[in-house]
Amino acid sequence: MSPSFESTVLDEVLEPVTRCFTPDVARQIVALRAATTLQVRLDELAKKANDGEMTGEEREQYEAYVEAIDLISILQAKARKMLANGGKS
Repeated sequence: MSPSFESTVLDEVLEPVTRCFTPDVARQIVALRAATTLQVRLDELAKKANDGEMTGEEREQYEAYVEAIDLISILQAKARKMLANGGKS
């Protein structure tokens, strides 16, 4: 599945979820950041990927993180849009 198609599908599937956002929830979602320990692990995995030193298990873990980050990114974009529209979806 291409990344743009996957993002479009996620965007469509998450639309009903974002209708549940209140302005406060939207602000909290926009402010979400990875924990320091998670960011360190992501950086390690990214370096291994770039250096061609990643094991199969590490690749699966990295891909799972990337998918989760994509999900959060879409939710954050929807939350920003809601806040820019004065708190209306």
